[in-house]
Amino acid sequence: MALAWLAAAAAVLPEALRAPDRLLVQAGILGSESAAVEETLERRFASPLAPSALLVMAGIPGPERPEGRVILEQTVAELRRARGVRATLSYLDHADPLFVGQAGGSFVAVGLDPGVDRVDRLVPSLREATARLEARLRPQAPRVRLSLTGEGPINYDIWRTSADDAARAERRTLPLTLVLLVLAFGAAAAAALPVVSGALAVSLSVGLLSLAAARVPVAILALNVASMLGLALGIDYALLSVSRFREARAAGEAPDAAARRAGVTIALSGVPVAIGFLALLAVPLHELRSAALGGLLVTLVSVLLATTLLPVLLAWLGPRLEAGRLWRRDSEAEQARYRRWAGFVVARPGLVLVLALPPLLLLGAQSLRLDPGEPHGNWLPAETESARAEADLRAMGRSGVLFALRVVVTLPEETQALSAEGWQASAQLAKALAADPRVVAVRSLRSLLGERATGNTPEELQAAALAPALAKRSFLAEEGDAFLLEVIPREDLDGRGRTALARDVRGLDAAAITGLAGTEIEVGGLPAFSADYEAAGGGRLPGIAAAVVIATLVALFVGFRSLLVPVKAVLLNLLSVAAAFGALVVVFQDGHGARLLGLAGPTGGVFPIVPALVFCAVFGLSMDYEVFLVARVREERYAGRDEADAIVEGVAHTGPVITNAAAVMIAVFASFVFGGFVVMKMLGFALAVAVLLDATLIRLAIGPALLRLAGRYNWWPGPHAMSKSSTSASPLP
Repeated sequence: MALAWLAAAAAVLPEALRAPDRLLVQAGILGSESAAVEETLERRFASPLAPSALLVMAGIPGPERPEGRVILEQTVAELRRARGVRATLSYLDHADPLFVGQAGGSFVAVGLDPGVDRVDRLVPSLREATARLEARLRPQAPRVRLSLTGEGPINYDIWRTSADDAARAERRTLPLTLVLLVLAFGAAAAAALPVVSGALAVSLSVGLLSLAAARVPVAILALNVASMLGLALGIDYALLSVSRFREARAAGEAPDAAARRAGVTIALSGVPVAIGFLALLAVPLHELRSAALGGLLVTLVSVLLATTLLPVLLAWLGPRLEAGRLWRRDSEAEQARYRRWAGFVVARPGLVLVLALPPLLLLGAQSLRLDPGEPHGNWLPAETESARAEADLRAMGRSGVLFALRVVVTLPEETQALSAEGWQASAQLAKALAADPRVVAVRSLRSLLGERATGNTPEELQAAALAPALAKRSFLAEEGDAFLLEVIPREDLDGRGRTALARDVRGLDAAAITGLAGTEIEVGGLPAFSADYEAAGGGRLPGIAAAVVIATLVALFVGFRSLLVPVKAVLLNLLSVAAAFGALVVVFQDGHGARLLGLAGPTGGVFPIVPALVFCAVFGLSMDYEVFLVARVREERYAGRDEADAIVEGVAHTGPVITNAAAVMIAVFASFVFGGFVVMKMLGFALAVAVLLDATLIRLAIGPALLRLAGRYNWWPGPHAMSKSSTSASPLP
């Protein structure tokens, strides 16, 4: 077995180093309208500005002034020489006031060539070129600042932030975890084994993700999920294995038998975690499916490590597991403390429920206000170039350009965009869109004519025929049966307002506005992507929750041969999930304490991807402690104890393990809270809160109290459903 794992590590670990280069940063929505628009612009239009980025030029005179024009000319010349740039559009091509900042400055639309490389991977070389140019321009304009933004640069910055956050979290977590485990075990060797297991779980899972990404698209979010959960689950399962091994050895068992003690419990506890991530694969969000793949792989790897490799290492180490002992920990005294507490719970279960349930129910009630929508403000890390560029655009009064809606209008058969009917249709649609108070401008081929837009259709058509090729390719389909309108939203319109605008534009009756039956519109751009994102993720959580709950009930019924135990476990897990959602609402959405987590204020909403991830992760992780506790209580029942004594002994033996495992998990999740990636901040915070509440109020108070109230009916229809004690049944299914 050890040789098999060594061979697997030799094959997979080198692939982990290639993961950052293979994982994609573009978010994707399968079959979405925004994705269809991007494909249309690339294929039917052959637009040199699809895809594109924006180079924001701050701290310079406006391009309408001679000195500003000279700087713009130098910038455009440098951009056209850069790798992967196939076109630029600026004030030099069209003297549109939109290109002029309200207090100076300008921007350039930079068309990127996906045939050269992935769009996000063209960003570093382009930024190197603009950095060199900025240094050369500084004698002319001492305050000049060139910065890239747009979908590609934003995705690149998210990728870099994600990868850096994961690496920093691992560096912070592993030493802290080792300290916590040394405190728990008192011996260096016993403490090191779970840390090695967690690190190995992460590395192997990332390697498997890298192998998968070489064949199918996998988003970068999978890396963060694998890093976070790999450390948590790998260490958690190893901690249980080591604890059960030491306990069995202290009772006189041989190393081989003692090493196998925790296997069934770990395998059973891993099932709900895997079920949760399997359910996420049903959501047509590329990011969420990638996160589900990362979570599923890391769960399987962690369970396999804990049930195959760890028993081998434990049996081989035997007494050497106590090497490096720093002090002798009094486990009997520790168990005695938990035994006294469990005795109190068993003696007064009603009082415990009255005291422990209200705080959880109050926090869980806040989850009813959860708003799964795009957070307010700029949620990109402030130190990223994309965020600085957006701030500069906003200072120029031109940030709406970054969030332009791309409206592709497909005309009915035999109607051309440059025919009189098609041209009038374009003018009527542009007029209808511009009439919306949320819209500041509508750009089209007609708007690029400038002074030549006389209002006379034949004259305008003649001028359009003479328009530069770049303009035609940007706004007209190659076959002439479709055209593009760019809708620039108002400056003060926030993310939710822009998303609502995209939905409203999609709802327009293009045929009625143009008078041409069969005219259709499709809407793309960042606001349309946000609308598709919310639509794909929203409304699916109830279905996912139902699937996870049903599958978990079946798995636990098979594992425990009981009806009441699975039902109780699921209800308590749902309480954990509700409390985690409530904490997200209070801290992130409402902003209470948000500044302590590095946020400027309340987010006003929670990313649509977060609730589904939190539900599946919390549901599975919370089940770990339920399985640890109930499996031990059942084991004590099979050993002949009555119900009350079995609960007391179960808590006494699992309480220290649950507490130590929870401390490690909280340390792992909290390390992601202080990163720059807001999605991971929310996920890490929710998981840390859920584990804290689960390991204290739920598993050590509410859970045992409910077990006591149910009595022998806990095990119905099993062998102990109607008898007070028995020693005949096997302790394991």
